[in-house]
Amino acid sequence: MRQLAGFFPADEYPNVLVGLGEPDDAAVYKLDETRALIKTTDFFTPIVDDPWTYGAIAAANSMSDVYAMGGDVLFCLNIAGFPEGMPPEQVAQVFAGGAQKVREAGAAITGGHTVTNPEPFYGLSVTGLVDPQRVMTKGGARPGDRLYLTKPLGTGVITTAAKLTGPGASRAGRLARRVMGKPDLDTAHLDAAVLSMLKLNRAAARAAQAAGVRGATDITGFGLLGHGSEMAVASGRHHGAALRIHAELVPTLPGVMTYIAAGYLTRGSTRNPETFGEHVRFAPNVRAAQRTLLWEVETSGGLLLAVPADAVAQFEETCAAQKQAYWRIGDVVAGSGIDVV
Repeated sequence: MRQLAGFFPADEYPNVLVGLGEPDDAAVYKLDETRALIKTTDFFTPIVDDPWTYGAIAAANSMSDVYAMGGDVLFCLNIAGFPEGMPPEQVAQVFAGGAQKVREAGAAITGGHTVTNPEPFYGLSVTGLVDPQRVMTKGGARPGDRLYLTKPLGTGVITTAAKLTGPGASRAGRLARRVMGKPDLDTAHLDAAVLSMLKLNRAAARAAQAAGVRGATDITGFGLLGHGSEMAVASGRHHGAALRIHAELVPTLPGVMTYIAAGYLTRGSTRNPETFGEHVRFAPNVRAAQRTLLWEVETSGGLLLAVPADAVAQFEETCAAQKQAYWRIGDVVAGSGIDVV
């Protein structure tokens, strides 16, 4: 939508703090000196079989962009489409899962819109609130900051493994994969991925705000390196910053490397490097499987945070107090793009 930026020049819309001119995880509109609205929309088709879990994951994913900007969620609108023949009780479960996750965020669902569609989709239009002086953006990382990730990678690979080898997969396909020595899904691995996707990024955002973080994004469809590239480009433009990521420090969900070796990959494993590859440089020691994981699609992934060096202790202490996981995966340095070492 960047081509529309010319219709809304910044000098005519001074209260639009984040918009089409420099796209980010969400739009930010200043109300006054202490309050700004955050607005975002997201939805997707089912990635798990259980309708309640699907609804809850979709809601968590939709609200994540507000947390990536440093805000809190105020209220949401449902956005949904379902086939005409879908059982009403399943539709109700999708909505119930989303509603429960929104309640967990301390927010409310106040309405929405539903259409008939051949394939189900569900998500939210989310409105949040943030102090305009404390907005976190992709362009806020500065040389000297420390890079942190708040969830492990692997949700896209594991849910793909579930589709290819789970109960919904064809018997012939499962047998063919077994003949080739490829593994079936371990349900414990899917359970771990689901728990990760269900977790809100609320606590991570609050820890980031407490530490004065200004550079942030959440990890979803473009993978760690795709969204990291967006951060590197924007922060490079504003602060001459680049990202240095240590591949061995990046956390992974259980089983994910086994499924990568089996070829259980999303389209993002090729699409994302085609789109963002010009910004990323790999050291020779970074294995092919690691590179694939770093490019792979994530759903309801964690926050990638550029934490000021003098606030690292406060960030880690706040995370620990809120039982929020964190991993330091690298640094922000002077330069451009991303170096993976």
